[in-house]
Amino acid sequence: MTTPILDQAYDRLRHTGPERTGWLSNHAPMAVECLTRHGHGDDVHRWLDGYADRLEERPRGIDPITADEWRDPLGDPVRTGDWLDHFERELAGEPWRDVLARWWPRLLPGIAAGATHGVIRVGHAVRALLDAETAPRVTELGHGLAYWAARWQPLAAPGAGRYPSTDPRSALDAVPRAPDQRHGIRARLAQLANLPGWPAAAGAVPGRPGRAGTGPARRRRGRGGRPVRRSRVRRTGHACARRDRAERGATYSAGPARRALGAEPRRCLGRDGRRHRRVRAGRRPPRPGTAGRDRGP
Repeated sequence: MTTPILDQAYDRLRHTGPERTGWLSNHAPMAVECLTRHGHGDDVHRWLDGYADRLEERPRGIDPITADEWRDPLGDPVRTGDWLDHFERELAGEPWRDVLARWWPRLLPGIAAGATHGVIRVGHAVRALLDAETAPRVTELGHGLAYWAARWQPLAAPGAGRYPSTDPRSALDAVPRAPDQRHGIRARLAQLANLPGWPAAAGAVPGRPGRAGTGPARRRRGRGGRPVRRSRVRRTGHACARRDRAERGATYSAGPARRALGAEPRRCLGRDGRRHRRVRAGRRPPRPGTAGRDRGP
């Protein structure tokens, strides 16, 4: 898609911040990409005019983030301006795919950032870049990555229990409900670590063959003893998640995440899968020089 309308919209938005009213996400960059993609480009500027009063100015940086000191400001929304400046510098000096490849494994453990709007915004920017590589689209990718980094939020570490069911809907139903429903997704995610049923529910997701709790077989038995491929289990799980999005939330991020992952060079995934294990564990990347496995990228 080479329409200039999307680039014009990105230019209008590049001086706005990723959030408004304290923590609500700025949906405009994602919305204009969807509008242009689905043939509503003529409505984009009118829509932006109506949304403009909800937007806030781009936050200013307070202390530059260096290439080897990125871990401390990760997940610090006060440093949003610094993250915007940081990715602006990185994308000015390297191809956008290389920047994405470096930061994807760093940011993925905190995929809950901004109620998953960090990864969603990155996914929309990547889809636009795959259509046409233009300066406004590269800038928008930097804004999405910065928002994700500033609101980086990992989930409570999963357990290691055996996969209890071949029915993804049953697995979803086993996820415990956050007891305090008065606040938004950030407050609810923060309650997971203290829920007795969370480790078992989180550990119910099948992993790679040979990993603990998954067994060596690549198939599982469904009704009547018929084998069920994992790919089918995942697809069914996605469908169940879409049906339950109002209650469970954040499921929309799966599509943008797959788009962003598809744009990465294969080398960013790691030959031995270490980064995938860290993602599943939901851990912050350790500092350089610390003991143990799974050092940060």
